[in-house]
Amino acid sequence: QVQMVESGGGLVQEGGSLRLTCTASGFTYSGYCAGWFRQAPGKEREGVAAVNSVGNTRYADSVKGRFTISQDIAKKSLYLQMNSLKPEDTAMYYCAASTICSGGIWPRFGYWGQGTQVTVSS
Repeated sequence: QVQMVESGGGLVQEGGSLRLTCTASGFTYSGYCAGWFRQAPGKEREGVAAVNSVGNTRYADSVKGRFTISQDIAKKSLYLQMNSLKPEDTAMYYCAASTICSGGIWPRFGYWGQGTQVTVSS
């Protein structure tokens, strides 16, 4: 059984940084893609950053230059380093992994974590 567990969220002031971690158990790291998504109250879920098994990455325009996605396959972990945080980054952040990848990189269906809350105060 695959489990995805996020951690690292919290409350931070505008301009601050947070590092999210997603640890996957039971997931086979072959021909996969993984990513971070977020959903703010009253808004649709959006893709934030994604990475695939060959190391390609993709970012939402709103986070380019501020967020960095990385992975440690040996530790079965996915990370999201978030710098220069803005109040509009406030949302529940979810990690996901799948072997079905939209555009070759954004996970579709697959496995999702329960989310970790990120709140940025102004």
